[in-house]
Amino acid sequence: MTTPLTPPVFKKPSPASIAISIVVAVGAALLGASGLYTDLLWFSQLGYNEVFTTEIAARVGLFASAAILMAAMVWGSFFIAFKTRPIYLKFPDERDPFGVYRQALDQLRKVIMWALPAVLGVMGGLAASREWATALAWLNRTETGQTDPQFGLDISFYLFDLPFYAGLVSYVSAALFIAALVAAAIHLVYGNIRFNGRETRVSKAARIQIAVTAALYLLVQGVSLWLDQYATMTSSAGLFTGATYKDVNAVIPGFQILALISAVVAILFLFAAVIGKWRLPILGTALMVISSIVLGGLYPWVVQTFQVVPNERTLEAEFIKRNIDATRAAYGLDKVEVIEYAATTDAEAGALRADAQTTANIRLIDPALVSASFKQLEQYKQYYSFQTHLDVDRYTIDGKTQDTVIATRELNQAGLGDSQSWYNNVIVYTHGYGVVAAFGNQRSTEGQPVFLQQGIPSNGLLGDYEPRIYFGENSPPYSIVGAPASAEPRELDYPAGEGEANQTYTTFQGDGGPKLDNIFARLAYALKFQSEQILLSDAINSQSQILYDRTPRERVAAVAPYLTLDSDAYPAIVDGRVLWIVDGYTTSSNYPYSRASNLAAAIADSNTQETFSRGSINYIRNSVKATVDAYDGKVTLYAWDDTDPVLKTWSKVFPSSLKSVKDMSAELMAHVRYPADLFKLQRSILGAYHVTDPGSFYSQEDAWMTPNDPTTASAVNALQPPYYLTMKTPGATAPEFSIYSTYIPRSTGESSRNVLKGYLVASSDAGNQAGKVSANYGKLRLLNLPSDSIVPGPGQVQNAFNADSEVSRLLNILSQGSTKVLKGNLLTLPVGGGLLYVQPVYIQSTGETSFPLLKKVLVAFGDKIAFEDTLDAALDSLFGGDSGASAGDGLEPTDPTEPTDPGAGESPIEVSPALKAALERARLAIVAKQEALANQDWTAYGEAEEQLQKAIEDALAASR
Repeated sequence: MTTPLTPPVFKKPSPASIAISIVVAVGAALLGASGLYTDLLWFSQLGYNEVFTTEIAARVGLFASAAILMAAMVWGSFFIAFKTRPIYLKFPDERDPFGVYRQALDQLRKVIMWALPAVLGVMGGLAASREWATALAWLNRTETGQTDPQFGLDISFYLFDLPFYAGLVSYVSAALFIAALVAAAIHLVYGNIRFNGRETRVSKAARIQIAVTAALYLLVQGVSLWLDQYATMTSSAGLFTGATYKDVNAVIPGFQILALISAVVAILFLFAAVIGKWRLPILGTALMVISSIVLGGLYPWVVQTFQVVPNERTLEAEFIKRNIDATRAAYGLDKVEVIEYAATTDAEAGALRADAQTTANIRLIDPALVSASFKQLEQYKQYYSFQTHLDVDRYTIDGKTQDTVIATRELNQAGLGDSQSWYNNVIVYTHGYGVVAAFGNQRSTEGQPVFLQQGIPSNGLLGDYEPRIYFGENSPPYSIVGAPASAEPRELDYPAGEGEANQTYTTFQGDGGPKLDNIFARLAYALKFQSEQILLSDAINSQSQILYDRTPRERVAAVAPYLTLDSDAYPAIVDGRVLWIVDGYTTSSNYPYSRASNLAAAIADSNTQETFSRGSINYIRNSVKATVDAYDGKVTLYAWDDTDPVLKTWSKVFPSSLKSVKDMSAELMAHVRYPADLFKLQRSILGAYHVTDPGSFYSQEDAWMTPNDPTTASAVNALQPPYYLTMKTPGATAPEFSIYSTYIPRSTGESSRNVLKGYLVASSDAGNQAGKVSANYGKLRLLNLPSDSIVPGPGQVQNAFNADSEVSRLLNILSQGSTKVLKGNLLTLPVGGGLLYVQPVYIQSTGETSFPLLKKVLVAFGDKIAFEDTLDAALDSLFGGDSGASAGDGLEPTDPTEPTDPGAGESPIEVSPALKAALERARLAIVAKQEALANQDWTAYGEAEEQLQKAIEDALAASR
């Protein structure tokens, strides 16, 4: 006895579930609307409403187009299949496996017919909307005027057209495949397709629909195969990036033939739809599969194995040359000036006389080590902080360019400890205060940095400027600032000095964020930041502004979404404001024949702060210089490279977002520098691509690499970072602010030879004229050392320092007890006809409040080294008693009368004669300690320690 099939029962939803669904939907809609509203307010306030509306319009347009296409194809497929169903099959029975589904489909036909296409359309639209940038770049594409060597197409085809066409074909292919599945499912459920043992019966209606859909799908696949031949231009599957001999003579013709076969098979499916015979399309499909195996795999393998491998160097020479030329052009290396530099290793007296200007600018202050010094000497309060790695810039002081180590004193709310509350974090503690800058080549007698700008209030040699840092690299998530002129200030401006009772408060006077002048804005931001206090606090008024998205890179990324940003934004005092300068790159991974490089891996070194993935690229230009005002967050984008076709394309998309270089002030131009990330990527590529002969490139007989940082033991990101210095390099006519790096032979493991092979330097000096970039800016020079010379590399020099008996003895003395030795950056300078190495040596005690003190300098030239208290003394010792130049790093004692306490900058502190005398005795005791330490005279060391302690006690008593 058979059990009758019962149709499924669909329960109606309960009122409670309907109510919950409505609440969830309304809540989601409200959150989405509030997010859109706050974004609109943010972009409008910043003046980049065009970017927001263009992106939204592009996303909506692409979503709508893709959703309609997907939904229409699925709905049409469903409708045709349902309309042509056999009407005599109504009730299910035990011999019909699809009967239950058919009856359920009959009951819910209208719902499914509209809901299924709608859901699939929304999913497809959401997936497609993410490619809004690809679509906009295609619509506004700009020709480059250069063609690829294989097909003769303009490079813009690969940069803009091919990514869009490939995405479009992939989407249409997926939509056709889904439509075919829907049609097949409907026909199967309603019996237009039946399986009876080995026999399969397909009705005429099902045959026509499936055959036509298959023909369309195969036509689209043919287009895809035709586009695949162009993808070989950026393929890394071979010996190098780009089409190889095998690709040109086997793979590309194979794609062309397969595309034609796909079109022929599509026509056969159309014949099958008319004549009702499946034999021809099935045979055609089988032929296509066999052809794909032969043409796509077997034949290229035969060509590679039996023709290329035995003659690879000869056959691939033409294509290697294509790869070399394209890679150098894509990375901006086609104009590198190669200079043969016959470096001497003999340190002769007076050798630095011709390099006196370079010697006078050698930077001894290591920006990676002195952050602790800045914190201890200039932090003042626990709620301030400095970045771990400081920045290097230059300023003109008394008509002379001075390299500086610079940082902003930023807010660190974690330092408030138990005082943290919503009111304190959002209303009171809103900004950092001031810039701190130190001379790059000076230190005090005690080994501290010599500041040229310091203090609270800020004072120094850099002039008057707006010191408040509302937008920085460590700013709070959001702050609410601003108030009517009559209101009492609530924001802590800067702390009072020692012994002062009152703090200084201020009110933000700029235009830095959206206003909270209505209930809708307050509600939207309360939802955004999940804080009811934004609605309830009486500290918020009609003049209040909310500041958020406050890091420089975050703000630039929002208003220029087409840019890849440099990992290091740096501050500069420009025209009375603190500006963050951010370098922006236009990149692509579709430049034909150019080698692909992982950007994150290329920029990783011992100083790398950024760890997130950036993907692979094979084209880059430093096309934009951006600034972010540290006070009001204003973002300005300057079109730095207006010849870049990618930037030209995006300039059409956002025509009012970019300013010309001609709008840059002279003072801003003076602080532009060649970006470090671009330089690191170029040095990585140039390690192999300095070789332009195809045969030599093939054998990799002269490949170079960046040496590991000899001052770190880390196995991760251990490459030596490049350094900024003001120096005159061979080939240059005058000293320039530059960035440089060195090369050693490429090798691995124990076979590594740490000898110098090359020295890469880029001019970072853009000049100091408004709107005019120096002709030398960005010029790359590669010093090529002769193959028969043996100049020690950084690793060898560091080993020589460590192994020298006298140096080891002195370092052991310095590291006695509770102190440790820190070795600073190992600088390499092409002076004196050779290469000079300079390394500052710091001493730091193990106490919690200690910081590094620069005490010694190591230098090396050839196989000679010197270790002295000053660079001047070390150079004289190294070069036969007289180097011929002055390093200008004479020890400068700290002036005890200089105001350093907060609030003391406006008038000098009066120091009593007793305090002055005690401080002088303390200084003399420190000097005596150092001399005793150097002589290992522990009796004198103990006496000096007692004298220092007594002097400190007297100083404390005199200061009360």
